[in-house]
Amino acid sequence: MTEIDTLRTYARHLFDAAVSAADPAQAVRRGLALADLPPQAPDGRTFLIAIGKAAPAMLGEAMAGLPDAHAALAVTHHENDATLDGVELLRAGHPVPDEAGARAARRVMELLSEATATDRVIALISGGGSALLPAPPPGISLSDKAQLNTLLLSAGLDIFQMNLVRQQVSLLKGGGFARLAAPAQVHAFLLSDVIGDDLRAIASGPTVSPIGTAADAIRTLRTAGIWDATPASIRAHLEKAQHETQPPLPQVTNTLVGSNRLSLEAMRDAAQQMGLTARIVSDALTGDVQEAAEKVLSELIARPEPTALLFGGETTVRLTGTGRGGRNQELALRIAAQAPEIMGNWAFLSGGTDGRDGPTDAAGGLVDAGTLARIAAAGHDAAALLANNDSYAALAAAGDLLMTRATGTNVADVQVLLIAP
Repeated sequence: MTEIDTLRTYARHLFDAAVSAADPAQAVRRGLALADLPPQAPDGRTFLIAIGKAAPAMLGEAMAGLPDAHAALAVTHHENDATLDGVELLRAGHPVPDEAGARAARRVMELLSEATATDRVIALISGGGSALLPAPPPGISLSDKAQLNTLLLSAGLDIFQMNLVRQQVSLLKGGGFARLAAPAQVHAFLLSDVIGDDLRAIASGPTVSPIGTAADAIRTLRTAGIWDATPASIRAHLEKAQHETQPPLPQVTNTLVGSNRLSLEAMRDAAQQMGLTARIVSDALTGDVQEAAEKVLSELIARPEPTALLFGGETTVRLTGTGRGGRNQELALRIAAQAPEIMGNWAFLSGGTDGRDGPTDAAGGLVDAGTLARIAAAGHDAAALLANNDSYAALAAAGDLLMTRATGTNVADVQVLLIAP
């Protein structure tokens, strides 16, 4: 095995350590133990509702801890092939909402409407929940919501900006779930895919107050240059809603049970066990993917000993081409295209902990000093593919796609830069 092969093997091992640390079942087990939930009322019922890419695993663990639940429902994405006995398991589209998601949203709202003051609702929320439950207000169609989501994804907005807008055109987001569940007690356990762990941004905050107002959403769309392209029904809704006042959110207990930072710490520990000098450089690698690449490249210098530099975050890509890829694939390709010559060998991995990067079957990319040569040997121009946002084709040509299938969890993205002496 060559030195680069060894670095690539190490990189994949560290990524797997990050995913393992975000195991949703363990997170829920810890959360339930720490939350010390009050006992169910004698005449009350418990509703278990899990939403997100980790929904099946989170719900399975909650059922083990709360076996007498009246109802149990999980909504996850189509690629999650997990099975769960004795529950209602629905799948929906992600990242673009679909009709299956609309049906799932209606089912969630039906269950919430049944809850009474003596009942309790246990919400299990993980990343991806925003797209999985499209619940547009009257007058806004699902196709309008899907068009808005596509605009937001292509405009280079960060997760907070996107969710600020999404919350204002949903009956479930931005505290809508909690409002519909009232007057029942609501206890939410959240697996964070958001850098900084702002609960308002996780799955667009179904159990917390919204990030902003309708007026803020309008300003965000205008600043991003996509207001005029936004469907007329959504523009009309926001213009009306900016003059309305929402009542206070009902009382909710929210407990954070897992995060990107915990996964980075697991990567660091695993790297040290392999004899590497390991350091978490940043747990906030966000913003434009090119700026993120420059931050990583600033660390790519000769090192006196084997080194693992770790990053976590969630970047954004402004789409200017017609190619296919995702933020992790594009970041990996940019690193490969711009990495300076250094002493020794290096490898760089960028992957989504959910196992899916953009609208592709890859989790991200794993590149090294030979990536560009392999792309050229396959008859492709890496620069042209990058300019067309076609990172998937470029990395596929090099054999550098990170393939994992759906992992059943989601704590945003992780990166590791391995440098040999």
